Amino acid sequence: MTRTPQEVFADHGNRLGTGDLDLISQNYTEDAVFLTPEGTLTGREGVRRGIGALLADLPDADWRLTPRFAGDVLLLRWSATTGTHEVTDGVDTFVFRDGLISAQTVRYTLTPRTTRTA
Repeated sequence: MTRTPQEVFADHGNRLGTGDLDLISQNYTEDAVFLTPEGTLTGREGVRRGIGALLADLPDADWRLTPRFAGDVLLLRWSATTGTHEVTDGVDTFVFRDGLISAQTVRYTLTPRTTRTA
């Protein structure tokens, strides 16, 4: 049974919450392409490494997401804050094929948070 992009995305969010990279990578096709600000990663193993690096950059982040679907493409705008960093201008574009994610681009700006005193 083929899942809709909305179902895949909902499942993907649940898997991200577990932090289990093997489980997360199962939502991708074997020939998935993962484009990050640092470069291009391919296949499930490449996706696994890319998501692992992103999660390592943002442990315990407070995420804010705004998804917008257009057929088999999802544009996801996001931002996040942690105790030490802030992510702005986050945009992911997912392309779905046969009930899995076949391509994803990830773009964001990561800046240290500064403390201000009155």
